[in-house]
Amino acid sequence: MVPQDDEDDRSEVDLDEARAWLEMFFTEKPRRRSDFETRWAEVKTEVALTGSYTQTFAEIEWGARVAWRQSVRCIGRGRWQSLVVRDARHARTIDEVAQELTEHLRFATNEGRIRSTITVFRADGPNGPRVVVANDQLVRYAGYSQPDGSIVGDQRYAGFTSMLRDMGWRPPAQPSRFDVLPWLIKTSDERPRIVPVPPAAVLEVSITHPTLPWFAELGLRWHAVPTISNMRLRIGGLDYSCAPFNGFYLADEIATRNFGDADRYDQLALVGQRMGLDTGSDTNFWQMRAAVELNTAVLHSFRAAGVRMAEPAAESALMAEFARREESAGRRVFGDWSWINGHLGSVFGPSWHRYYDTEEPNPNFWLDPARTAEPRLP
Repeated sequence: MVPQDDEDDRSEVDLDEARAWLEMFFTEKPRRRSDFETRWAEVKTEVALTGSYTQTFAEIEWGARVAWRQSVRCIGRGRWQSLVVRDARHARTIDEVAQELTEHLRFATNEGRIRSTITVFRADGPNGPRVVVANDQLVRYAGYSQPDGSIVGDQRYAGFTSMLRDMGWRPPAQPSRFDVLPWLIKTSDERPRIVPVPPAAVLEVSITHPTLPWFAELGLRWHAVPTISNMRLRIGGLDYSCAPFNGFYLADEIATRNFGDADRYDQLALVGQRMGLDTGSDTNFWQMRAAVELNTAVLHSFRAAGVRMAEPAAESALMAEFARREESAGRRVFGDWSWINGHLGSVFGPSWHRYYDTEEPNPNFWLDPARTAEPRLP
């Protein structure tokens, strides 16, 4: 049964965009032309009566997959047709939303055999989003500001951590560098509320190295599923501001970015020093050498733990094959070259050697300006 929105909760839909989407849907999922005309008449009638329309599950499912296919910053889009789409439009309360988020993590984690998954909540109304998760990912670690100005944990989320504490969240009695932050959720019917993430829903991997025993002494670990929760999914003129989705990690995302970036865990210099490198030199490539060992440790640890993870060169080859298939199908290949080739060793992959169409058409995922700096509620 397709969930219905409140009759008096209306928004205006761009009929041209709605029709263009339905044309794409009926072309790519071949049906009789008369089926398109029937569906288009239904949409026009519903928009005339209510200002909006309710998409079928089939429309949302294909729309979410196309949004991934057209997402310019993702190198792993060769798997776009495998995206599992979960319909959570029935969720009305914060407790129901939290239950669906928990189920998303459980389903996507799949005991380490990560499944690419999206959970779609209610479409936005005339007054904006009906469901919002402030967190930019469903699993993030706290950052605790210290009196001396240093930060314990993930530096990027120190501000968000402070805001949550001001709202009443209490961290563990003995805070650590890897405390999972709670969700901050609001709906159109309820004020924002903090909801703890069930520990059983979060699979984590301790980081060791295959040949450097001291790596375990760094005490690093990371969660298994990168579920983005602050991007707006747009399909056929409708916005879904809460549609958390995940693929699986590229080793470089954790090792070079999360562990290596100066505004995150800032581990490059420490690893370089433990390797015996002169981190004050500008002639020995110590940053790259340390990053290689961080990547080696992360990839080794995830695979040893049975958690699915991608390796950059293989993903570059997959991206090249994806581009070939898209062009063979008569479609343009959209991409942001700097993101697709932003991983360590990108020059060795085939995706380095071509450019892409920089347009970003709908269906797509959008990061609204108000949510780009740090997690917050719009």
